[in-house]
Amino acid sequence: MVNSVGIEDINFYGGTAYLDVKELADYRKLDINRFENLLMLEKTVAMPYEDPISFGVNAAKPIIDALSQEERDRIELLITCTESGIDFGKSMSTYIHDILGLNRNCRLFEVKNACFSGTAGFKTAVDYILANVSPGGKALVVATDMVKFASEEAGEALSEDWSFAEPSGGAGAIAMLISDKPYVFSVDAGAHGSYGYEIMDTCRPTADGEAGDADASLLSYIDCAVAAFKEYQKRVEDVDYRTTFDYLCFHTPFGGMVKGAHRSNMRKICRATPKEIEEDFSRRVMPGIKYCQRVGNFCGGMVYLNLMSTIAHGDYATAKRLGVFSYGSGCCSEFYSGVVTEKGQKIVRDKNIGKQLDERYRLSIADYERILSYNLNLHFGVRNLKIDDLIPEVYDRIRGKGILVLKEIKEFHREYMWS
Repeated sequence: MVNSVGIEDINFYGGTAYLDVKELADYRKLDINRFENLLMLEKTVAMPYEDPISFGVNAAKPIIDALSQEERDRIELLITCTESGIDFGKSMSTYIHDILGLNRNCRLFEVKNACFSGTAGFKTAVDYILANVSPGGKALVVATDMVKFASEEAGEALSEDWSFAEPSGGAGAIAMLISDKPYVFSVDAGAHGSYGYEIMDTCRPTADGEAGDADASLLSYIDCAVAAFKEYQKRVEDVDYRTTFDYLCFHTPFGGMVKGAHRSNMRKICRATPKEIEEDFSRRVMPGIKYCQRVGNFCGGMVYLNLMSTIAHGDYATAKRLGVFSYGSGCCSEFYSGVVTEKGQKIVRDKNIGKQLDERYRLSIADYERILSYNLNLHFGVRNLKIDDLIPEVYDRIRGKGILVLKEIKEFHREYMWS
């Protein structure tokens, strides 16, 4: 019988380059007041040699390297979670499994469900461990994404205005080792509330294009934040949104969206005053936004980057309970919870995420435009392409550091090398 389950280890990889989003907003001539409501500072920009597979491997490798061979061989499930797929049939998990050198007696598959994909994979892994079908087994969950900015034409129910999505769209990957040794985050098994319905808020109806309605997306996110918690409340006795959870983690497309959802919850559920809401946001929610506002939205992994930030920037002298809200367009959402201790905080802080983000190369607007132009070569289904460094100064930052990069696409197959 499994008595506890959750995250044994976790890591984030945030790429090699970033853009100051204030510079981008000025360049695009965005309304500065609206822009400041995003609560964004920087965004990771994927270089041509970076893709969802390289991001995922670079996030997972430190976790795998820290395991003994016996422990590695107990990874019996590997799930990739993404909306940046590279093939309609072949799963990215096969590449990641091969490059990491994992045991071949492992189930490999991919989950695609907008920004909910990471939680879909995480909860599947949690249930696998709880089922105890293979005592002592482990699961590796990799949520990896790169947001693109090719918009479909507007229509009767679709908007073409994605100008404020560009500053908040990022790239990166989260890797999580799930087991019955939840050193980082111990899940409250059975404590969850799900809520979802069909809506065309945001979607990717073509291989390289995005469409949707930004206003509908914000409203459905806020609607689900309240409804998913209320369903959680039905399943768990004596739950109070304000007092049960020491910290609250949210899927974070951008900080302003989180602030709006938390404000709505505090008003509707707690009848809180504006002053109380602002204080509560600063104390329980803002710790989770700190890493997110330096990376930008990478879809399914964002709620877990928020979780890492909450753990890194919180106070865990005593064990603390975290409430977690996950959302994916289309839509599906879930509110669940778990416990973090001082040991979990040490594991997360040892990853030095802030230092990793500091070491990225700062791109100019001219650099950024060159990357956007070159990325047209990396369309879905490209058959043959040798990857250009494009901006050598960026690659020089990782040369000799053993970072996985995409080298070439040869007859559709992706070939990688270590920097």
